[in-house]
Amino acid sequence: MNVPERCAVIGILDDGWEGLGEESRRCLREAGLVIGAERTLALMRPHLPEGREWRALDGALTEVPRWVEEALGRGRKVAVLATGDPLCHGLASWLIARLGEARVAVLPAVSTLQLAFARWKLPWQEVRIASCHARDAGEWSLSAGPGHPLSPVLRAVAQSRRVAVFTSAENDPSRIARALIACGYGEEVKLRVASRLLLADEALFGPLSLAEAAEREFPDPNVVLIEREEERLPRFGLEDEEYAQRAPEKGLLTKQEARALSLAKLRLRPEACVWDIGAGSGSVGLECARLCPEGEVWAIEKNAAEADNARENARRLRVANYRLIEGRAPEALADWPDPDAVFIGGSGGELPELIALSLARLKDGGRLVMNFVTLENLAAATAAVRSSGFPWEVVQLQASRSKPILDMHRLAAQNPVWIVTVAKEGR
Repeated sequence: MNVPERCAVIGILDDGWEGLGEESRRCLREAGLVIGAERTLALMRPHLPEGREWRALDGALTEVPRWVEEALGRGRKVAVLATGDPLCHGLASWLIARLGEARVAVLPAVSTLQLAFARWKLPWQEVRIASCHARDAGEWSLSAGPGHPLSPVLRAVAQSRRVAVFTSAENDPSRIARALIACGYGEEVKLRVASRLLLADEALFGPLSLAEAAEREFPDPNVVLIEREEERLPRFGLEDEEYAQRAPEKGLLTKQEARALSLAKLRLRPEACVWDIGAGSGSVGLECARLCPEGEVWAIEKNAAEADNARENARRLRVANYRLIEGRAPEALADWPDPDAVFIGGSGGELPELIALSLARLKDGGRLVMNFVTLENLAAATAAVRSSGFPWEVVQLQASRSKPILDMHRLAAQNPVWIVTVAKEGR
């Protein structure tokens, strides 16, 4: 392969020069500029003659495209060092997007995941891959936003029984284990850790329980395999009794029948961003989160006891893509991302304002769905949506459930619910 005018992105492992192929070595010998993390540059310096420039990308990743462009513009060859396979959660795709395919050649090494699975003697063709090789944002908790580096890992675990993770010094296996515990996982999840692969002190750990992994230190660098038992709860159609909720005489604000129809009316996609206004015990928002594993749900609830129930339900359902704010709408919604769908299950008297705000922020093609049990709120809502100019409809849902009476059963009617749906379509 001849790469005179291109930047060569070279995969490297901790065995350094010895593990490189001849083509990668040739590119490094010819490079006038070598870019990489200081740790990988140190592996190369003893094997290359003087006369080349070395630049560490630690803390300066955004500068790399400019460095490459400037060097290529002066006719110098460039080599960029990356760990393992640069196209597997590496910087190659990021660099290609900025320099263009024609200006980048990729020379991969064996991925560290391939090595780890070889050491564990486990197949990995069906494993989901995630990365938390990112900034240090501290420990994950249910109040963490979707931007937390561990959020992609937790989302992957919710969708797959086996998840391989690229870690970092800060987001290490013990922090991952603590995040899984905070999300509600327990003995059904085990961790394996492969540390310092190809080095003299290479070590394998596990399978470990989350409690064991959370309390110990692991040599860095490392990769992790998360294995969990089969999920027993369905993504859709949870029973009311499976939720922590208000006193039995009150129960959930949105019963299963109304949840099912409301979720259908929201027309959720896997990557959707959803607002849940007046979350109550969280039943609608949490089922939205389970139906949108690549998306996120932003929920707000003003009642402290209900907010506590919602947090407990998030732990019960092991939902990581759900963020609950305890407060009043609409003031707290200003910093939320624009939604693909909005559910309003309750309001504190600001219904027209909430509807106007939701429709203004809702993305084109999105849906606003509202549930009401009083004529007054229904009238206020229909007046507000009528003035919006968007298509809307009302469905009255009247459901009855069987109840035992002596050795027979009768039907007990639930309160009627009006489900109002507004589609934000071009006017």
